Amino acid sequence: MSEGTWFYCLRHETVEPVDGCRAADRLGPYPDRETASRALELARERTEREDRRDAEWED
Repeated sequence: MSEGTWFYCLRHETVEPVDGCRAADRLGPYPDRETASRALELARERTEREDRRDAEWED
């Protein structure tokens, strides 16, 4: 990963660089610190979008 790669640590609820917690405890990679800080929001949006797609598929 490059130096500009960031992750969101679920365990510590914080943004961290590549050298952070184990992969199972974090989301990412993200291209910048700001995007990583929105990781939970982004994951929620993606989940809601997929849930809508699933509902449309069932119709």
